[in-house]
Amino acid sequence: MKRAFFLGLLAGLLSVSVAFAQGLVPLRQGASVAFLGVTFIDTSTEGAYNPVREDETARLALVEKDVADRFAQEGFEMLDISPIAPDLDNLSNPADCYGCETRLADRLGADYVLVGEIQKVSNLILSMNLVLRAVPSGEVVRARAVDIRSNTDDSWLRGMRYIFKTHIFAEG
Repeated sequence: MKRAFFLGLLAGLLSVSVAFAQGLVPLRQGASVAFLGVTFIDTSTEGAYNPVREDETARLALVEKDVADRFAQEGFEMLDISPIAPDLDNLSNPADCYGCETRLADRLGADYVLVGEIQKVSNLILSMNLVLRAVPSGEVVRARAVDIRSNTDDSWLRGMRYIFKTHIFAEG
């Protein structure tokens, strides 16, 4: 009994130390999140000569749904962003707008703002990132970038789920 208690205590302390070592600020359960979407940036040679591909547009919607669903499953309140839709329509990339994402989320009364990017370097190499900021301070609470290989539904979802597992929802 004492050994089980000691091992449980040790495991708890180790998980807290790992979170501290990673610099993870605990996320507030039940907090509200303004998810402004994931922006697709095609810097590949293919993108320079061809129009936007339908499969990549569908894939982006798939990843955005996965992100929103996962945050909801983790107990966050996903806010309706329609009140700021006209402002979002005027932005090419909410993840790169000099803090406008935080100001927009503040107008919704959000606790956090969430934005992401997927950059296609080639049909084989893509980079994805997800950033969660506190509102209204704009402080980065969680952020991770990963490179993925292959331009498929599975590879995109696997990349985003790796971000969730290793940082966004890492034990802390």
